[in-house]
Amino acid sequence: MPIKLGLSLPQMHQFDLSRDLVPVARAAEETGYDSLWVFERTLFPTPATQGLYGVPGLEWPDSYRSVADPLVTLAMAAAVTERVRLGSSVLVAPYHSPFHLARWFATLDAASNGRAVAGLGTGWSHDEYAAGSTGTFAERGAVLDEMLDVFAAVHGPDPVSYEGRFTTIAPAEVGPKPVRPVPVYLAASGGAALRRLVERADGWLPTGMTAEQLAGAWKGVNALAAERGRTRPLDVCVRANVRYTPQPVDSSGRQPFHGNVAQIVEDVAAHAAIDGIGEILLELGPDARDGQELADRAREVHAAVREAGV
Repeated sequence: MPIKLGLSLPQMHQFDLSRDLVPVARAAEETGYDSLWVFERTLFPTPATQGLYGVPGLEWPDSYRSVADPLVTLAMAAAVTERVRLGSSVLVAPYHSPFHLARWFATLDAASNGRAVAGLGTGWSHDEYAAGSTGTFAERGAVLDEMLDVFAAVHGPDPVSYEGRFTTIAPAEVGPKPVRPVPVYLAASGGAALRRLVERADGWLPTGMTAEQLAGAWKGVNALAAERGRTRPLDVCVRANVRYTPQPVDSSGRQPFHGNVAQIVEDVAAHAAIDGIGEILLELGPDARDGQELADRAREVHAAVREAGV
């Protein structure tokens, strides 16, 4: 079967949400994309107390300035589409109340007739944590574990009750219920995060890997899943942060998905050839000037991928 293709919605500062979001969401569905996605950045520190992803000296990209709220963005996309799945890659779990985020995803799923996907991670920015979070930075893994418990409770049958470290739900009816338990995808690259992935998640959200790196990491995930006794399949949606250029560039030493359309297709094909990789999320927006340019790029890349038989 052809690889599923997802598209990131326009959330960054160069986009006009009132003008760009709805046309891009509609265009993506009409073009044939399988899913629409949002990401989360809550602020742009000036100056930052730590580098990007916690790497000393690595500057935050300009695309992280004024990122629109992911929940509002996804809800707007849900209202103007009928078929595409609606996911987050990712929401930082501790920036949200587990109970209220579980209710939000249940409502989105009910309103969209079963199209919601909850992509979650633990985050890395001390500046964002300082602005407000459930628990401390050191407790972020525990918060995510509890959020998974709360999702299962809230999305399950009534009466709902839960007693945890950060959340207490007295026996109650909690609605609306999702069409089905909302699938949870996790960002994970090692240690406890990978164990949580194979033991508790429905899908994996890897990012920033060459095809060779992804194949090796996926092999490790499968080995860990077997070791931990997982028997059900694990979905995979690879996030591809594309750097679009109109002209060919030297391919030696380049990062995956950086280049013109032909090179993007080549990278998509290489990732899609890995057994078990079912979907690729294309982030085409960071250097797009507006929604029209983003929609045009999305059509061009989608057509090229399908023409290549991927």
